Amino acid sequence: MNYDVLIVGAGFSGLVLAERLSSQLGKRCLVVEQRDHIGGNAWDEYDDAGVLIHTYGPHYFRTNSPRIREYLSQFTGWHPVDYRILSHTEGRYWSFPINLQTFEQMLGRPSTTEEWEKYLAAHRIAISAPANSEEVIISQVGWELYNRFFKGYTQKQWACHPKELDASVCGRIPIRTNRDDRYLSDSFQALPSGGYHRMFRKILAASPGVQVLLRTNYREVLPHVSWKQMIYTGPIDEYFDCKLGALPYRSLRFERESFSAEQLESRIPISGKRGFWQPAMQVNYPNENDFTRIVEVKHATGQSCDNTTIVREYPQAFGPGKEAYYPIPAPAPRQLYAQYAEMAATLQNVSFVGRLATYQYYNMDQVVGMALAEFDRIKKRETGNQ
Repeated sequence: MNYDVLIVGAGFSGLVLAERLSSQLGKRCLVVEQRDHIGGNAWDEYDDAGVLIHTYGPHYFRTNSPRIREYLSQFTGWHPVDYRILSHTEGRYWSFPINLQTFEQMLGRPSTTEEWEKYLAAHRIAISAPANSEEVIISQVGWELYNRFFKGYTQKQWACHPKELDASVCGRIPIRTNRDDRYLSDSFQALPSGGYHRMFRKILAASPGVQVLLRTNYREVLPHVSWKQMIYTGPIDEYFDCKLGALPYRSLRFERESFSAEQLESRIPISGKRGFWQPAMQVNYPNENDFTRIVEVKHATGQSCDNTTIVREYPQAFGPGKEAYYPIPAPAPRQLYAQYAEMAATLQNVSFVGRLATYQYYNMDQVVGMALAEFDRIKKRETGNQ
């Protein structure tokens, strides 16, 4: 039971580092995961209806990094996707993120970029340095569009007013003056052609000397193993037994519903085509429902089947027995995390990698990039090479 590296967590961070350390440096690694599967929140699977779903909410892979794309391409082919979403409020579907088409829906007629820009100039609130999520949106589009698309959604998602959240929360969503209705603008947008679960299994298959323990808390194995380096990808406050206080998170509840081909026939006027329940991969519900969005990821996976599954997503408070999905991006939690980060920096043989370990909302490619950068540091330290 002697290992070179103990890796806590089998999500993107843990698996990428396990593969790199074992295949490139010959390290013997033990990966310990509390869940009954690898892959973390990016895990996908076929449900009882035979539909490939994203188990923990939609994971839309994209990147601008050739290194990250090339690394993952060793373990998967790709199904290209232009991720498109809609917003449903006031009894209708709206083009979203906000773009020229959204403005045309407001007017009920065709328009131009010039007219749209004039509207924005007349309605936006002059704020030179937006300090929170409310200010960052009203400074771009004004109060009407903020109230229609952002305020209610943000309050449901985070259980607090947008003015209490960092500007980065709503600032991640683009505002466009052309008809580009893509959710994302990264140069590479695609899903693993065989699903995330197959990609993760191939990463492990390429990892000699790696052992995985599922359904296990890493503290249970500590008395029984020896290790020289730990890669910790769990919540940083839990590593330190929350001695400075618990970091706050938001959790989620997912409600699945499947539909047969016969049930979907009546949905064709809404979905626009057979085999689908709604007209887009994701529909946001910013105001009149308890859930924030409905995801029908079959739009993105390209799966060919006559039936489908939708998933309603309900934000909820984090607590015992619930998963920590989103660090809360606000000043007080950020200050508490900084204190834990100072404690982590004093540890010589423990690396904190990933969303939970760094209390940051990262995209999947950013997490992979973080893991590859950590591998580079370890390799340089051990081999003396750049």
